Amino acid sequence: MEKQTYDVVVIGGGAAGLSGALALARSRRSVLVVDSGEPRNAPAEHMHNILGRDGTPPGELLAAGRAEIIGYGAEVLSGRAESAARDGDGFRVTLDDGRVAHGRRLLVATGLVDELPDIPGLTERWGRDVAHCPYCHGWELRDKRIGVIANGPLSVIQAQMWRQISPHVLVLLNGGDAFAAGPMEELAARGIPVVPGAIEALQTAGDRLTGVRLVGGDVVAVDAVVAGPRFTARSGVLESLGLEAAGFEMHGHVLGRRISADESGATTVPGVWVAGNVTNLGATVAVAIAGGQTAAAAINMDLIADDTRAAVAAYRDRIATMFTEDAWEERYRGRDAIWSGKPNPVLVTEVGGLTAGTALDVGCGEGADAVWLAERGWRVTAVDISSVALGRAAGHAAAAGVGDRITFRHADLQQDHPEQGYDLVSAQFMHLPPEPRRELYTRLAKSVAPGGTLLVVGHHPSDLATFVGRMHFPDMLFTAEEIAELLPSDGWKIVTAEARPRPATDPEGRAITIRDAVLVAQRV
Repeated sequence: MEKQTYDVVVIGGGAAGLSGALALARSRRSVLVVDSGEPRNAPAEHMHNILGRDGTPPGELLAAGRAEIIGYGAEVLSGRAESAARDGDGFRVTLDDGRVAHGRRLLVATGLVDELPDIPGLTERWGRDVAHCPYCHGWELRDKRIGVIANGPLSVIQAQMWRQISPHVLVLLNGGDAFAAGPMEELAARGIPVVPGAIEALQTAGDRLTGVRLVGGDVVAVDAVVAGPRFTARSGVLESLGLEAAGFEMHGHVLGRRISADESGATTVPGVWVAGNVTNLGATVAVAIAGGQTAAAAINMDLIADDTRAAVAAYRDRIATMFTEDAWEERYRGRDAIWSGKPNPVLVTEVGGLTAGTALDVGCGEGADAVWLAERGWRVTAVDISSVALGRAAGHAAAAGVGDRITFRHADLQQDHPEQGYDLVSAQFMHLPPEPRRELYTRLAKSVAPGGTLLVVGHHPSDLATFVGRMHFPDMLFTAEEIAELLPSDGWKIVTAEARPRPATDPEGRAITIRDAVLVAQRV
């Protein structure tokens, strides 16, 4: 299959796996479910104790679950996962036919295998009139004659649970030892007979269980048999990752083997979660569904933390490199034109009435502001860090017939200090991190001649809430008041310091209002 790395590969498409996939897909995670099509409850006609879906056939629930996850964008791959291995920051899952799936995280919900006692006829009737869980099948066997096949001390508790379902319960020792005096007294007090003798086979008439035939020929008439299987987790994929199934005890009796995990389903292998019967041997369908959702939530949070770490690293790298000459050269080379070619509106508004003199255009870009100023009689020094931008600006100036009124200078004003004595210093949308910004605007203020004007325009911090679509660097946005505070109080007159609104559209074409931070200050 074509390589694609999913956020999560879910191994096992039963109740736990589909529940986890649903929660992840609804969180807009890319999800692949690998399913061998072997649900543990396939022999059962109905499921129970699932609120609102009691009595639903298992296959119907799984089909509906598949349709739901596919509707949310998850994918389902039919096949048996044989092994998994670490692959960089994620995992590589190999199927039995050689196909490979890749995921950043794994949710393994492969379930368990019920290892039944070796009694002829038992397996064939499993899930019908051979049961083990009173919560799953008890109501349907109510008031029936029920024989509980003993397999250890836990069978006493099991018999008492079924006694809650029916008054006609007995225990079949199946050749095992009799219980101790205390348990025998409990059984006697509940009216539960104990039948010695080994079981030879189940006895049926047509398609109905009628009894249990003991060695020697005696038949114990029952309508149903309760067999306590040994539960063995389908743990092959997990074992390939170094996880070993461990014994699970209840009331001192080993019920089987499972993969241990914490409350969220996280295993000791980072990036691998388990849910359902592979870790909880006693989980019913409802419990498995809950386990899948719990694990999915933990996986999503783990991925969010991973995504955030990567984003922070990229964010820091972007800040560290975005103001370099190489970065700006690459940006300008990437497109024939970056800007609109029109002068900035605030410049037009604020400078249109001023007497022309000398002007410093800071970060002139492709020259639209410098050309506009020169056309109105200003002698302009246009400075930019990009030689590509300066070349375009010079071309525009020549085409407009004002090339002789503009001096283009290649400089990084974070390092190179501008000359002093300008009648106008204009800085349009020069955004830097806080400390470099303070240093730059302090130097620019010193470049203004007495009686001259400092014009600073920038994106206002309130724009971040408009989803206008520009790069999200909160520390680089500023208010006019923040720049005004950098000016000496006794040498400047603040003409304008405001958040000036203007209409715009967001990336989806909706009309919004954004604000420019506008500072107009005169040096006195």
